[in-house]
Amino acid sequence: MNNLAGLLAELNLENNITLEEIPEIDLYMDQVIQLFEKSFGSSTRNEDEKVLTKTMINNYAKGKLFFPVKNKKYSKEHLILISLIYQLKGGLSIQDIKQTLEGINQRTESGPFELNKFYQSYLRLHEKNIEIFNEDVLKTAQDVKQEVKTLEAEGPEELETVLLIASLINISNFYRKTAEKLVDQLAVKKEKKD
Repeated sequence: MNNLAGLLAELNLENNITLEEIPEIDLYMDQVIQLFEKSFGSSTRNEDEKVLTKTMINNYAKGKLFFPVKNKKYSKEHLILISLIYQLKGGLSIQDIKQTLEGINQRTESGPFELNKFYQSYLRLHEKNIEIFNEDVLKTAQDVKQEVKTLEAEGPEELETVLLIASLINISNFYRKTAEKLVDQLAVKKEKKD
């Protein structure tokens, strides 16, 4: 835990696909995978982990997580939605992601909804979230250090690490559960509309 700031930097949390990186022309699946590997490859846990595969994209399409592709080509809107799916899948089930993005898909497919502007808002929030996250992790690490001092036990560094892991997972679960409740609220609102 001595170099927690360095560890946070290694996470490459700033990795994202910007609107400027998304070509205006439609892409084939292999090109989509290359774009995602280029943008997110450095943020995988190890070299064997794939950012996106053909199977994943096909499963997202079958699960109707994004509106249908035309002529096996993915539009800019598809790439934005796949990027959102990539970010959401770390904390939500595929069914919850479908529920979350259903309205966005409908708006994008049926009308003058500006998905680009929505995604740009997401990217701005993403940047702010990184700052909040880094500050919070460093503060939590300080709190953990104080707790371990009260234990007066051998091997304090291991105890700090274990307590920090447990604390971070605890916080992560709080956020995930809150997000799931919000997904449930979206489902209830949709049922009332229908």
